Amino acid sequence: MRILFRTLLLLVLILPVVSSDSLQSAEKQHAEKPNVIFIMADDLGYGDLGCYGQQVIQTPNIDKLAKEGMLFEQYYSGSTVCAPSRCVLMTGLHTGHCHIRGNVGIKKVSDEVTEKEVLDFIRTDTRLNLPPEEKTVAEVLKEAGYQTGLFGKWGLGQENSTGLPTRQGFDEFFGYLDQKHAHNYYPTFLIHNEERVPLKNIVPNEDITGAGKSSNKVEYSHDLIVDRMLQFVDEHHSEPFFLYWADTIPHANNEARDEGMEVPDFGPYADKDWSAAEKGFAAMVTRLDTHVGELMKKLRELRIDDNTIVFFTSDNGPHKEGGRDADFFDSNGPLRGIKRALYDGGIRVPMLVRWPRKIKAGSRSDYIGYFADFLPTAAELTAVTTPEDLDGISIVPELTGHSESQPQHEYLYWEFYEQGSRQAVRFGDYKAIVEPMYSDNMEIYNVTKDIAEQHNLAIHQPELVKRAKSYIKEAHTPSPVWTVPKPRRNKNR
Repeated sequence: MRILFRTLLLLVLILPVVSSDSLQSAEKQHAEKPNVIFIMADDLGYGDLGCYGQQVIQTPNIDKLAKEGMLFEQYYSGSTVCAPSRCVLMTGLHTGHCHIRGNVGIKKVSDEVTEKEVLDFIRTDTRLNLPPEEKTVAEVLKEAGYQTGLFGKWGLGQENSTGLPTRQGFDEFFGYLDQKHAHNYYPTFLIHNEERVPLKNIVPNEDITGAGKSSNKVEYSHDLIVDRMLQFVDEHHSEPFFLYWADTIPHANNEARDEGMEVPDFGPYADKDWSAAEKGFAAMVTRLDTHVGELMKKLRELRIDDNTIVFFTSDNGPHKEGGRDADFFDSNGPLRGIKRALYDGGIRVPMLVRWPRKIKAGSRSDYIGYFADFLPTAAELTAVTTPEDLDGISIVPELTGHSESQPQHEYLYWEFYEQGSRQAVRFGDYKAIVEPMYSDNMEIYNVTKDIAEQHNLAIHQPELVKRAKSYIKEAHTPSPVWTVPKPRRNKNR
């Protein structure tokens, strides 16, 4: 009996110690694996934020990310439009290699074709859906033990297809699958995981994707998405998580035409002597900024702020849609071109990264990188093996103050299949643009000295032309679903 009592007493004394050690071990393991948050605005220009020179639109919370973290001056999106840019981000492959290399619109079909036949085409079209063999950032971080959530716009897979976020590594998804559906800020439904969630909005002329213009405007999708995103953080703050917040702001509702800058109210810009479209655009950007502030407040309240790295960027350059003019707020700043161009105004985007005590507050970087870098960066941050044969490079050395050991890209590459097609390659200080693809119509700019791309060097520096052509040839991998236009000679050369 005495022996049994001593044994029980020993267990009572030992168990709290074991429990405490286990808790400390779990906390240490979480501390070694930072939460990763990637915020991506939609069609936000290089010049739309105060920290990048915006003088009118108020973005104090996003600007604070720059004050407390690192601002990149030469960072590029994956493409100049939505879907391919997101594919580059998710797969670490540029548009010469990745699976989805362009936006594909669902065209109007004849009365003889049923809705079911169109839906079957959407679900099986290889241009619209990531295949199972593609490895995404979410799948990589799942291997590292992360909870993964996507809130906002996906654009890489349709309903019941292989490209669904929940079949590409995400534990939870809430938002839009189709980028055309995402035009509508007052849709009749959103997608939660793999199911439609009906909303109270009424869209009289809704098309097969769910796009259109609401007649009653009751539930604003951005606000619903933000609420569910914050709930995800609440639910998973005690374990490592990857949050991809792919917001739709400030994209226009193209189906609403001149009334396309849809927002519940004009906020601080209501009394401005501007058009409704410009008020709407400014209000959308500031609304996004407010919700960025709410997310950062949530991280502080949950005491996970120090152990969370936050990225903020945009999927491509600014637009002239929804009745607005990108020049009104100087949305592309000092850059030439807008969305759908391969001049820097179409692809050079804001990039802010904040990580307390790991990234120097108020630092600026001239590293030349792009979305393909995110996957290898996330892999290194979370101590998981980086997939082979990526086009991206981890930027952890640059972020943590070791720029002297940061690997550099030999070149960055883009190809674009709309508007007759075009290609671009950035190598060192130079950038070449070919339009149409594989033609002799090449322009070359020193984008370090000539940020507005005004002085074409192609005629006077043939060695740069030769170098650019070699990179372009190397970068492009033929695809059965993306046809390269036949080369055309430049009549002026």
